[in-house]
Amino acid sequence: MKVVADDKIPFLKGVLEAEGIEVVYEAGAKITRATLRGADALLTRTRTRCDAALLDDTEVRFIATATIGFDHLDTRFLAAREIAWTNAPGCNSSSVAQYLVSTLLHLAVNRRFALRDKTLGVVGVGNVGKKVAAAARALGMNVLLNDPPRARAEGMAGFVTLAELAAQSDILTFHVPLAREGADQTWHLVDEEFLKKLAPGRILINSSRGEVVDHIALKRALQAGRLAGAVLDVWENEPGIDRELMMLLDQSTPHVAGYSTDGKANGTAMSVNALAEFFHLSDRLKTWRPADVPRPETTELRCPETGAPEENLLAVVRQSYDVAADTARLRRSPGDFEKLRGSYPLRREFPVFAVRGGAPRERAVLRELGFRMI
Repeated sequence: MKVVADDKIPFLKGVLEAEGIEVVYEAGAKITRATLRGADALLTRTRTRCDAALLDDTEVRFIATATIGFDHLDTRFLAAREIAWTNAPGCNSSSVAQYLVSTLLHLAVNRRFALRDKTLGVVGVGNVGKKVAAAARALGMNVLLNDPPRARAEGMAGFVTLAELAAQSDILTFHVPLAREGADQTWHLVDEEFLKKLAPGRILINSSRGEVVDHIALKRALQAGRLAGAVLDVWENEPGIDRELMMLLDQSTPHVAGYSTDGKANGTAMSVNALAEFFHLSDRLKTWRPADVPRPETTELRCPETGAPEENLLAVVRQSYDVAADTARLRRSPGDFEKLRGSYPLRREFPVFAVRGGAPRERAVLRELGFRMI
């Protein structure tokens, strides 16, 4: 058996080889039809477009993408060719929630407002959106939810329309898949018309897919002062991002919201498990998880005893993950967008860390966010 794998999928090397499987590792953007010659399966990430141009005249029968998103897979072509595929839903949902917590606390401290006075509108309430909503509630925010597919299936109770969410939310955050057509199209969901309907003072966050937001319209809205601010982790035309837009944002990061080491380990495990199930491989591979996930040098943090609640919470959160550090790296070298992703530093999620100190209310918030309290 032969497998071709993106060489940036972590914790993978040696796992399949131990079962006698031949594995060819290649950069995702450089995987070609020639690379796939003789391969039974492809393990990939978002930088490999899996369509007829890549897969025609190959023997590939199975594709696993170690990512939540799968818009890089031509699912119609794969179905027509009877090529099975799987993604890794929810693998990095806690990582994105961690990114949002850091982002919201930075916004509150830098813009001098209290999160308990703000309403967060969450567009897309799947694996990621649900965890983002829970984290925002832990921070004391009022939360509105918009998810048309779920609302159709479950009823409108608990959901609002996109128009209602836009009218009532101080901060809007998007966690939707990229759909270019259909009733739930999300391509340029945020366009000139959408932005013009927002009341002044709104802040927009997008960590889903770059094309969900029309970047030209967003830049105009920021330049005209129709938006108070914005945060982007995902971009149109990645890796060739709009540098002028980048400098207008509160935070601008290189598509790394879901890049916690925990999330990467989850995605790799889900791909290996799915591969093993499809090809009836060993039970070891069907239940495999990385055993060597590294830990940071320090896992014990301290919460300050003085200061505003958001300042104290940010002081703790930034010791585990600081969105401003990712922003600084991108702004120093925007041309290294892909390199910044490929060499992303170790980042563990909140449950790895234990916190000392802090007022009772702040300790309760940190516990609800997932930190261990000592």
